[in-house]
Amino acid sequence: MCATCGCGPEVAFKVGESGKASASASGDHAHHHHGHHHGADGSLDYSSGSAGHHVDGVSQKRLVEVEADILSKNNRLAEGNRQRLEAMAVLALNLVSSPGSGKTTLLVETIRRMSANGIAVIEGDQQTSNDADRIRATGAPAIQINTGKGCHLDAAMVGHAIDHLHLEERGVLFIENVGNLVCPAAFDLGEDSKVAILSVTEGEDKPLKYPHMFAAASVMLLNKVDLAPYVDFDMDACEANARRINPNIEVIRISAKSGDGMAAWLDWIEQRRKAVAHKAIEMAKARLEHLIVASGAA
Repeated sequence: MCATCGCGPEVAFKVGESGKASASASGDHAHHHHGHHHGADGSLDYSSGSAGHHVDGVSQKRLVEVEADILSKNNRLAEGNRQRLEAMAVLALNLVSSPGSGKTTLLVETIRRMSANGIAVIEGDQQTSNDADRIRATGAPAIQINTGKGCHLDAAMVGHAIDHLHLEERGVLFIENVGNLVCPAAFDLGEDSKVAILSVTEGEDKPLKYPHMFAAASVMLLNKVDLAPYVDFDMDACEANARRINPNIEVIRISAKSGDGMAAWLDWIEQRRKAVAHKAIEMAKARLEHLIVASGAA
């Protein structure tokens, strides 16, 4: 369970024909080892169970032990996801932000500009399939994960979603996490990079308030810059705060509405895409060399 919020793995999962919170009477099937049900549209619903919030009588030491066990298991599953994605040279990006940062709108515009080619999306929300519906309207396949009381995606959820996505080699998998700048920082999903999205309608001190997230992110998208003239937000101060936490973080000022920064963002994606493809080639070469050596020794 998360030490910060109490959400945990003791969640019952349910997906109906609609892929939404209410399962239909027919066609449902429970997977108790996964803790979710499947919808006909590929949605995964984790929203019908209780999420282990009650910890009365449990010592702090035991809570720390439980959290360590959960994170250790999550990291093992995340590494499995990473190996699967790297073998296909798929670039996986974990989009993280506060609620209302505009990440879905930005993602929709990103997919449109990339013509949906080779793109797949995993959408994380506590309830509804609204965001997945918006993504599917672009032509890109999307799986909705409803976490219920859970405040973040984890590697098991993402791994199971990958099972149901037809990923293309050298494609891009966008994982839009639940709106939350706390818990997603601790949970590796097997992604290549975390992308922190912060809008100018928030405070420029967000990186200082939520340092773990910005320390874990490779890039910060400073979003909704078209609104900068109308809000009291110091973009230079925000960038400086982010670099105080993470000196290596890249910052792109961006707006899906005006188009500012979109070219730089797409270029960043392409550079990471090439890096992942190069790594996949090197891994394939290493495996081939190993087979040659092993066959020679035999």
